[in-house]
Amino acid sequence: MSKSIVCSAFALSEDFGKLILRLSLAVAIWPHGAQKVLGVFGGNGLSQTWDYFTQTLRISPLFAGIAIFVEFLAPIFLILGIFTRTAAALLAVLMAVAMQYNVANGFFINWAGQPNAGQGIEYHLLFIGAAIAAVLLGGGRLALFSRIRKCPETTEVAE
Repeated sequence: MSKSIVCSAFALSEDFGKLILRLSLAVAIWPHGAQKVLGVFGGNGLSQTWDYFTQTLRISPLFAGIAIFVEFLAPIFLILGIFTRTAAALLAVLMAVAMQYNVANGFFINWAGQPNAGQGIEYHLLFIGAAIAAVLLGGGRLALFSRIRKCPETTEVAE
């Protein structure tokens, strides 16, 4: 088997890995954004979410708006592979902020559904790690922006 075929196979597997990473992040977070914006999946919709964020949690209107729409739009960008690094970075920040509301509940997710037990930070940390990986790796060749915008090839520097 020639070296170019092996290299091509590895490059393709890297691109599928990036696609799986992007889709996993998007599928994990978009329903939460859809709850907040559209009121689906048992969510309250935009008006009630807005009131909860700004009145109950006392989040400034600017940051409430950013949080709601990042959670809704960034996963769509990840699915399409546009602004992948920016979308993933915004989601990592969003989850880091959300984690602060759950840190008092400990580390573990409340798998048993204990009433008033809250959720730990386990999911947040996993999501942040995956989002940072997407920031570092980018969208790959299977992303829409890979066809639109090309980064210049790197050149080796002679010593």
